[in-house]
Amino acid sequence: MTSAEHACEPGPACPVTRAVAVLGGKWKLHIVFHLMQGTKRFSELRRAIPDVTQQMLTAQLRELEVDGIITRTVYPVVPPKVEYALTPLGAKLKAVTGALETWGRGLPVDDGSGAADQHSA
Repeated sequence: MTSAEHACEPGPACPVTRAVAVLGGKWKLHIVFHLMQGTKRFSELRRAIPDVTQQMLTAQLRELEVDGIITRTVYPVVPPKVEYALTPLGAKLKAVTGALETWGRGLPVDDGSGAADQHSA
């Protein structure tokens, strides 16, 4: 395929623009990655992604739910039980995350020295 076949006019009709709008955000792909391993409760996601705040995780989960990437199931028990899982649309992201993982393996590891930034200069 040529680059012209991948080109699209900027705006809401562009598939790349739509995909980035849905998956943009620091934590969304992390969440999707962990849900690919199976249904998770909020606390399990919090432990799996320790750097995300509770407020940000809640916001990102809500956005993913609104966009049809995940489902949120609330069980009528005490204490409350809520589980998150990928929808069929969300499960289609497995190929995307696999491609990102393959691509990411070729990137230098950032050890804090700033050496990883030199490849973009």
